[in-house]
Amino acid sequence: MPFFSSKKKSQKKNSLSGIIPTSTSNNPSSTIPKTTSKDSSSSLSRTKNTTTSISDKHHEQTKLVFHCQLAHGSPTGLVTGFNNIKELHQKIADCFEISASTILFCTLNTHKIDMSKLIGGQINLEDFIFAHVKGQPKEIEVIKSETAIGLTITDNNAGYAFIKRIVEGSVADRMKNLIKIGDHIEKINDQSVVGVRHFEVAKILKSIPVGSKFQLRLVEPNSFGFQIEPAKRGRKSGDVKSGTKTLRFKADGKASIEDVDDTMLQAVDCINGLLEKYMNVSDSDLAQQIWDLSKNKKNPSDFAIAIDNSELGSFNFTDEFIFDLWAAIDDIKVGRLRKVKEEEEEDEDEIQNERL
Repeated sequence: MPFFSSKKKSQKKNSLSGIIPTSTSNNPSSTIPKTTSKDSSSSLSRTKNTTTSISDKHHEQTKLVFHCQLAHGSPTGLVTGFNNIKELHQKIADCFEISASTILFCTLNTHKIDMSKLIGGQINLEDFIFAHVKGQPKEIEVIKSETAIGLTITDNNAGYAFIKRIVEGSVADRMKNLIKIGDHIEKINDQSVVGVRHFEVAKILKSIPVGSKFQLRLVEPNSFGFQIEPAKRGRKSGDVKSGTKTLRFKADGKASIEDVDDTMLQAVDCINGLLEKYMNVSDSDLAQQIWDLSKNKKNPSDFAIAIDNSELGSFNFTDEFIFDLWAAIDDIKVGRLRKVKEEEEEDEDEIQNERL
């Protein structure tokens, strides 16, 4: 299977091997301070330990190389050295020599527009990345005949909001030949929403009076071309276990390698459901931040104060939303939701056995 890059051979080795560009600070000799003969031995010893530590961390980073393809079809490339979604898009763009602004979103282990496989706050170290790029733009006239249009909106953390889910029987669902899951919302009437966060886009749509007409400019993901089947590196859905290594993106723009915590995954999924219910948005990063703020909190009051004192305070969450969040989080912490899920799975197994 070919690995894609039109860079020169010497450049390819650096750009695709996961090696972070070197600088003088990475040169062990430059890290050794000037010393007198009296303290040279202890100084060299400390420097050796420091250099070893830096080398170990650097070596760990060089192993984080991910396979990727363009979802509409391409050879396989390799990307490395990114700390957030925006940097990942740039690395993919560099690899395939396209503009990063053409990338709408990425999915894991499938080239299909599957919103359950969107890259969120973390990537498992064996995941295969597919980048979905801009395709055909379209202008649509919508009559808002109901209070809600029926869209759940998310974004790619790089300036593009897009449709994650369409509610069955809704205004949007009745226009499903024109409005599709994965479509990027570029304009509402004459207002560009490029660079606008998903919750702000949802507010704009919600503010449109019932009974009025408005224009949507959408951009479909490109779905044309050929497809080279990737090696089966990724895991099947639901096959993530505690202890599996994952690259987690953090709110401060940095990334770290951590063990996957299935309790945390369950919490993020549950919180995302509440975000969709109250705000018509889906955001794994936001859900992760809410979960992190709930740690070591013993009651909803402490939880609410923690949110208000964080950057999430600007959302002005309602008291009802906060209490529903806390109830769900508390259930997860004590394992109540896990027990309910296990009982549901047992009931489903019994039903399947009866059918057999």
